[in-house]
Amino acid sequence: MQSLSRHCLWLCWLLAALACGPLPAEENVAPGINRHYENPDFAQWRATFEQPGREVYARRMDILAATAVRPGMTVADIGAGSGLFTLLFAREVGTQGRVYAVDIAPEFVAGIAARAREEGYGNVVGVVSEQRSTRLASDAIDLAFVCDTYHHFEYPQAMLASIHQALRPGGRLIIIDFRREAGFSSPWVMGHVRAGEAQVIAEVTAAGFTLTAQPDLLRSNYFLIFTKQ
Repeated sequence: MQSLSRHCLWLCWLLAALACGPLPAEENVAPGINRHYENPDFAQWRATFEQPGREVYARRMDILAATAVRPGMTVADIGAGSGLFTLLFAREVGTQGRVYAVDIAPEFVAGIAARAREEGYGNVVGVVSEQRSTRLASDAIDLAFVCDTYHHFEYPQAMLASIHQALRPGGRLIIIDFRREAGFSSPWVMGHVRAGEAQVIAEVTAAGFTLTAQPDLLRSNYFLIFTKQ
């Protein structure tokens, strides 16, 4: 009887949901933010992303150590850009591991693939993603790494769902992004980055992740480690 009662309650909820119609489609939260990455010049953007004045470049080895990437893992560098971290991960995971270089710009993916070949890494796979999907298979990765890219997600709910699906049980999501704090952040960050750290944590936890660590490593960026529920 108890099982039948639960079934009836579930059926009533389903009928009520159907009566309300489909859920509204997610709205674009950052229209036009990725227009600079339409037909980008790979060499130009590599010079921009990999300059000493950029915190995540200057601290790249400390960031790499904090990710705890080890041999044999499968990692997705989402919003891989010039491949800075893609190639660092490729070295760490070794020949038994794999790194997916995921980006919405085909030119970036092609440029990273060329760098990987030049540096002798056969464990890098390029993936041209979409605004609502990483285009990664389910249960394919141990770690999703998103560095200075979360604020470029035009459809964060859809992208987080795609990342969640791609992660294996117990897999981790690392997000590094600019601190957006009045009186601390630059005018560029305040105008360019839509959400601060607290809002990002709320969005990611609502998508089925648990915040498990906040390494105090960076100054102009925050560093969040989540685990798939």
